[in-house]
Amino acid sequence: MIRQVASEVAAASLATSPVLSCGSEFQTTQREGRIRQSVSRWCYEKIPLEELCEKGAAMGLKAIDLLNEEEWELPRRYGLVCSMGYGGGGEIRSGMNRPENHAKIDEAFRKSIPRAAKLGVANVITFSGNRGGMSDEEGLRNTIAGLNRVKKIAEDHGVTICMELLNSKVDHKDYMCDHTAWGVRVMEAVNSPRVKLLYDIYHMQIMEGDLIRTITDKIDWLGHFHTGGVPGRHELDNTQEVNWVGVMRAIAGTKFAGYVAHEFVPARDPWRSLEEAVELCDVRRTRAVVGRMACGLAGKAAC
Repeated sequence: MIRQVASEVAAASLATSPVLSCGSEFQTTQREGRIRQSVSRWCYEKIPLEELCEKGAAMGLKAIDLLNEEEWELPRRYGLVCSMGYGGGGEIRSGMNRPENHAKIDEAFRKSIPRAAKLGVANVITFSGNRGGMSDEEGLRNTIAGLNRVKKIAEDHGVTICMELLNSKVDHKDYMCDHTAWGVRVMEAVNSPRVKLLYDIYHMQIMEGDLIRTITDKIDWLGHFHTGGVPGRHELDNTQEVNWVGVMRAIAGTKFAGYVAHEFVPARDPWRSLEEAVELCDVRRTRAVVGRMACGLAGKAAC
């Protein structure tokens, strides 16, 4: 019920949204909530990056996610930062669980992480890689060794290396870091404030669910979040199963101070879809509006 009400609130708010009602002149919406929101570049790849930055900033976004190194500086022109950068941390299929990749990733991070720090890039991404017949225990040892090798680079420059949790059921068959428990074992062994997990809510809903409990219990090891409706990785609306208001409140209720990046592929108008998601995840504001609407639906005008 709350998810339905929240979706209705977000949709209704667009009628008077200062971002969507002013044509080509975009005004800035001040967000009131605890969540610092970002948007993943690849989901809007047909839109020029300059336009994504300009209109994203007007919606109240704080950052742009998953940018290549040559793009890191551009968001700063619009008062934004890159919240997660590609810095040579390997590939989804071939990453930290392969010792033969460690030297190349080390070399890349020695070049990219100092530049990330200079440009205010909060995080750089890495991956476990696929199993390819390797046991999870062997992959665990290899991944720990790889991250231990590069963690001081990140620590010295104040940039966080984030290893992404992905689903191996639908989108990334055979990916090794496909459960939070395995990723947390890696994080505990590496034990660095600058090595964390990228907790992709879309992927982990597919693999294991139990989102709020997991986020709350494991927040010390989580450095970044991605969104996406399940199933389909589309809008955060009432066609999918995740209670985004509840999840965002759980994140906001922890000490997490990083970014939540929207990584869904719009199936409708991209600007309207993004605005709805940003509005929905603006937790403090959503709580107040949803509360008033719930009271109204209950016939309690005075509450």
